[in-house]
Amino acid sequence: MFGRKKKAPIKARSAAGHNAAPLTLVGADPSKLSTIGLEYMTYSQLEEFGAELDEIRGRILNDLGQRDANYIRRVIKVQRTFEIVGRIGIFFPFFWPVFVLGIVCLSLAKIIENMEIGHNVMHGQYDWMNDPMVDGKKYEWDIIAPAEDWKNGHNYMHHTYTNIHGMDRDIGYNLFRIDKDQPWYPNHRFNLPLAFLLMLVFEWGVMYHGLELDEYLSGNMPKKEFDVRKKRAFKKIRKQLFKDYVLYPVLSLALVPFTSWWVPLAVFGANFVVNIVRNIWTFIIIFCGHFPAEVQTFAKADAENENRGQWYLRQLLGSANINGGKVFHLLTGNLSFQIEHHIFPDIPARRYAEVAVDVHRLVEKYGLTYNSGRLSKQMGSVVRQLATLATRPEDPYQRGNSPESKALRRSKRESSRTVAELAASGGALVEAP
Repeated sequence: MFGRKKKAPIKARSAAGHNAAPLTLVGADPSKLSTIGLEYMTYSQLEEFGAELDEIRGRILNDLGQRDANYIRRVIKVQRTFEIVGRIGIFFPFFWPVFVLGIVCLSLAKIIENMEIGHNVMHGQYDWMNDPMVDGKKYEWDIIAPAEDWKNGHNYMHHTYTNIHGMDRDIGYNLFRIDKDQPWYPNHRFNLPLAFLLMLVFEWGVMYHGLELDEYLSGNMPKKEFDVRKKRAFKKIRKQLFKDYVLYPVLSLALVPFTSWWVPLAVFGANFVVNIVRNIWTFIIIFCGHFPAEVQTFAKADAENENRGQWYLRQLLGSANINGGKVFHLLTGNLSFQIEHHIFPDIPARRYAEVAVDVHRLVEKYGLTYNSGRLSKQMGSVVRQLATLATRPEDPYQRGNSPESKALRRSKRESSRTVAELAASGGALVEAP
């Protein structure tokens, strides 16, 4: 009578119609074909490659059901258990074993919530369940960055335009030079120290990235929209800071008469350490999945009017995996399967290990590259990449503020404007005889 209402069983093929997959890039000139992947395959092979991955996607969607629902609900229970144990544990700074256990458990709770639950739920991976607890449209995660701004920048911009220069804002986060095709500026000398600082405050970096201040200052975002984002960000900041650094330290004041005056300070410090641990872990997993040296980037002109096979190939070549066991994959939100995540971002991440078997088969069939390695290997590659690209290039066309580079960018802008005007007017470029 007073028991918890049991969830209705998930019917077979409940996700058969689910589709939150990103779209391909469409250019202004529909007659122009994308050149992505032509060094690996012909157009017909690229079409076949895309059809095979579509078939894998359909097979997984048709198989989603009760097991997947049970999994995410079980993960949520585990995460909440870690959080409860952690919150209680950090109230015992006078008993160090329990206090340390509390910090560890709360760190795990925040990592699991951000990675396996928050990130994946907000991708719409479980929307087919029709369960409010995992509704990607309404979910708000335990991090400074508002979900709505993150979903726009990540789910739409990053996953649609993955590693396309000038479109994917995640290439270097407007802070680092992480690819040789990015123009070099003097601030890139500080690639490594800036990366270290960002690692410590990563949730704040995610919030700032979603604010898109650079877009507003350059005139690409209306003031009204920027003000809405700013208001949303400040609201989320106040909520997070109050929860971690006011509410719980104040609650611990009840222990002061029985212990010592410094208990609230210890609780404050524990929350600070937990957030740093979560930031470091998230930074490492994301950078190792996106920025190892072998990961490829693309020009917008090459990607325009790509077919589905070319879009899939761009995801494959623009991502990297991290090897590990089941617990490791859980703590990464299965983003250790970054390649599979980029190929199928809206399919439950627990299925990526299964998808990886099929992706490996296609990689071998078409003679492609599959970037995967230990965490130490991928992290080492990222660090070397940041260090190498921090150096001022000899080629003046690679230096962002050189006269040659400025002239080249101006010429490209004028050329793009001419093509767009011709396309809009129904005209066509005529080659000289």
